[in-house]
Formats: sequence, C-alpha cells, structure tokens
Amino acid sequence: MVRVSRVLLRDARVGINKTLSEILVCPLSKQPLRVCEESGSLISDAIGVSYPVVDGIPSLVPKDGKILATDDIEKPDSDVALDSANKEYPSGTL
Repeated sequence: MVRVSRVLLRDARVGINKTLSEILVCPLSKQPLRVCEESGSLISDAIGVSYPVVDGIPSLVPKDGKILATDDIEKPDSDVALDSANKEYPSGTL
C-alpha cells in the first residue's frame, strides 16, 4: 500500500483533484486559482502570485507564494467583459 502511494505521489505532477481545484481560491484576493501544469503550481491571475503544490498538497500560505512576472499572468475573462462594458457605457452616461 505504501509503495502504491509513493508511486502516485511521484507521478502526480500537480496532483490536484479537479473538484478541489474548482473550490480553491487565493488566500489574499479570494479569486479562483488556475492550475499550471508546467510549474506544478496554482496561479492567482488576480494578483500575479504562484502557490506551490508539494506532493499533491497545495501550499496556500501567503509567505509561500511567489510573485510572477507580468508576462506570466493571463488576463482573466472578467476583465475583458469589463473592458467591453466600459466601451458600451462610458462613465457618466448611466
């Protein structure tokens, strides 16, 4: 049994259950986190911080987070929607 567990932990790069990844939020911004397969971490696009996943366990302690370069941050879809809404209704027209 222990042997199987070690293999699963070793082979699981990020190893986060899909349901769990949908529930987790950034401890600072309270916004959803994105799973990054490349780095094996959880990314908060809202504030540009990467949280490590160690042996399948996310470390969401703010001091463990690493600030990302602006090139690594994806623009969330909600910002795109806000940009288009601002074009339709410029400030002061409502």
